[in-house]
Amino acid sequence: MENCKEALFSVYKAGREDVPFIAQMAVKMWHAHTEENLCDEFNEVVDGNESAVFILVAEKQPAGFAQCQLRHDYVEGTDGSPVGYLEGIFVEQEHRRQGYAKALLAKCEQWARDQGCTEFASDCELDNRNSLAFHLRVGFAEANRIICFTKQL
Repeated sequence: MENCKEALFSVYKAGREDVPFIAQMAVKMWHAHTEENLCDEFNEVVDGNESAVFILVAEKQPAGFAQCQLRHDYVEGTDGSPVGYLEGIFVEQEHRRQGYAKALLAKCEQWARDQGCTEFASDCELDNRNSLAFHLRVGFAEANRIICFTKQL
C-alpha cells in the first residue's frame, strides 16, 4: 500500500497458533468480551470454511487483524448471496493512520472474491464515528441506519 510506512509489514491468513494474539487485540475493541471467550470464538472462525481472519505484522509484532466471513442471510443494501462481510477490524493505536487497516481490508475483500462474492458489506455502531469515517474513507457507502430493540418475555 502506498500509504504504509517504509518499515516492513505483512498480512497473512491466521491459524490456530495466532488466536491468542487475535483475542488480545479483539478485547480492546469488543469490551464486553473476555480474552478467553474470544479465543473460543476465534478458534471456530479460523477453522471455518466460510470465515477468515487476517493478521497484520508490523515491526515484527502482531499489530492488527481483520475478521471476515460469508453471510447467506439478507445483508442491508446488497442484492446477492453470499456476501462477504467485514465482522471486525482493529489496528493497534501506535500503528494507526499508516494504511494498515486498508491493507487488512484488501485481504478480506480478495478472500471474499475468491469465495465467489460480488458484494462486500460491514457495519458499525451508530455512535462509532471513527469506524464510520474509516468505512467511508475506504469506499463503503452507507446503506441504512437502524436501532435494534429487545424485550424480556
